[in-house]
Order: sequence, then structure tokens, then C-alpha cells
Amino acid sequence: MAGRLLGKTFATLSLSVALASVPVKSSGCLSIPACRDSFSLWGFHLNSNIMSGSNGAKETSHKKARTSPYPGSKVQRSQVPNEKVGWFVEWQDYNPVEYTAVSVLAGPRWADPQISESTFSPKFNEKDGHVERKSQNGLYEIENGRPRNPAGRTGLVGRGLLGRWGPNHAADPIITRWKKDRRGNKITHPISGKNILQFVAIKRKDCGEWAIPGGMVDPGEKISAALKREFGEEALNSLQKSSAEKRELEEQLHKLFSQEHLVIYKGYVDDPRNTDNAWMETEAVNYHDETGEILDNLTLEAGDDAGKVKWVDISDKLKLYASHSQFIKRVAEKRDAHWSENSETDCGGHSSKSPRKPKAKRGAGTEKKAVI
Repeated sequence: MAGRLLGKTFATLSLSVALASVPVKSSGCLSIPACRDSFSLWGFHLNSNIMSGSNGAKETSHKKARTSPYPGSKVQRSQVPNEKVGWFVEWQDYNPVEYTAVSVLAGPRWADPQISESTFSPKFNEKDGHVERKSQNGLYEIENGRPRNPAGRTGLVGRGLLGRWGPNHAADPIITRWKKDRRGNKITHPISGKNILQFVAIKRKDCGEWAIPGGMVDPGEKISAALKREFGEEALNSLQKSSAEKRELEEQLHKLFSQEHLVIYKGYVDDPRNTDNAWMETEAVNYHDETGEILDNLTLEAGDDAGKVKWVDISDKLKLYASHSQFIKRVAEKRDAHWSENSETDCGGHSSKSPRKPKAKRGAGTEKKAVI
């Protein structure tokens, strides 16, 4: 347990997502098969230009994985310009910085040994004992014995704060309910006319930002079990409960997590902890309590990596850790809930309706043309 808790201190996901929501082009995935389907789940797309290493990389993709200093350190990455992100762009002068945190090198249970150790022979791109080394986005390449980040260069080699070489898998439960008045009626937004959805948010201890509760998947653990465990530990403080309280809590959580759910996203995550040889992947899943009967019986209590926990109204005004709001937006869309006071927008955030022409003032003989 101590090993897992220590690991979560450095590897609690939370999805630092900056994936670009742009259509996947037909340029192909080259050595990363099946990436088109897995990256486009529920409308989230990682630009295939980055996967294929062409010169069309967008600034909004693979951006957090190139930021400096590296989290929890003063280490500065080698600068990687947008046009040099892709591995298939030749760059003979590329000289990334080597860095693996002392906490990882100490050899905790949640971390791999160094590649150079003779007793360490990882089976990349497959299930390696209890450790899942397969990527949710297909095969990744191995170079000089090290896995290579499928999204491109980051300016840093080694593992940084991440325990595993290659993909580091996480789970992010998005727990929602409808906002209701004292009489139990759903509250609608006065402008959009849609019901207001709420989700459980935690305030991270490390940076003080509000986020989706989530963390790393333990070796041999199923995603469904990790989702339930993480929510219990961070939003209900299950680790500090008595045996009797834990049994009662488990019954309520079983009801919530055994119902139908929506997989909002699964795959590579643009995270500031990513390196050329280690990266974050997550599965974000929405569990919704339609009637509120289950969640009304659960008392939120911050625990583990969370400083605070509360119900938060979902809207485009949310300011969340990293890009968690992108996942929350997808939940609102799938639940047909309120998101924005503006007119309907497309995936790129642009209005899907034509600009309205202003009405002519009374008494005016002509109508002015709208400025577009």
C-alpha cells in the first residue's frame, strides 16, 4: 500500500490533456497501426501528423510534453520546435536531456529498474507478467532497447517521474448527477434551457487546481477496479475508514460502478511528465447517477492526493487542472446537458450557425449588413 501511495504522489494522472480536436487525416499511421480508430474515440483526435512525424504538427498537440522545467525539478528540456516533433523528421543534432527522478531510481514497487540492469528484460508491446506494456494506441517502436514516445520528441529521455518505461496507464472516473432544487426537480440553465449537470471534483494537493479524481492503474488491476478505487480513495477518503465503514461504502460504490457507463476517452495523454521513453495513457469513464439515489447516500470527503472535494456545476466557465475540461465537455455533450451560454459550437469551438444580421432600427429605410 505504501508503495502505491508513493507512486501516486508522482504519477496521479491527471490527465494533462492537450490533444487537438481536429479531423484525422488520411496520411496514415506508418509504424503505429490502428492509431486512427483508437485516437478518435468519442470525438477526441490526436493529429495524425504528429503520429506520422510530418511537418504539420499543431502547436496545440504534444505541447505540455515539451514544457520546462520538468515537474518537480529544475531540469530544462532541450527545445523541440513544432516542425521537429515527429520522429520521421530527420534531426541529426537532436540532443535530449537525460533525467529520471531520484524517487524512481530508488526502486519503489511501482517503478521499473533501469534498462541497463542485466536482470531487467521487459516485454514491450505486450502484457509483461502483471504489468501492462501494451499501448491503447497500437504498437510503439523500440530504439536502442528503449520504447519511443509515439507522439514524438519531448526534449528529454529517461523516465522523469514516471515509473514505467513506455506507457504508464491511469484511470479517471467522472462521476455525475443532475443539479436539483429542494423539491428534487432538475434545474435548467436560464439561457441554454438545458439541465445542469454536476461532477465530483477534487482540489489537487500538489498544485492547488481543481481536477477529475484519478490515478495510476496497479499491476494486474482491471480498469474498472482502478476507477472505483481511485474515486473511493480521493473523493470518499476510503483509506481512512473503519472496516465497517469500508464495507458499507463498498456496497454503495458497487451500485454506482456496476451500472451502464460512457467511455469518454482512452489513449495517449499529452502530459508534462512525458519523456521520449515514458508517457501517460488514460481511460476516462463517466458514471452517472440519473436519480441521485446512490450519490445522495455518499458523503464526499477528501483523501489521499486530494486536498478538497466538492460537487461542481458543469459549464464552459470551468477552470480545471490541465485540460480536464475537454473531457467534462464531452460528458455534457453526451448527456445533452448545459455547457455554454453561447450558440451551439462545433468541435473546434467555432459557431456552427451563420452570423445573424442585425435588425434595422425602426424608421430606417435600409438594413445594415452584418460584419463578418
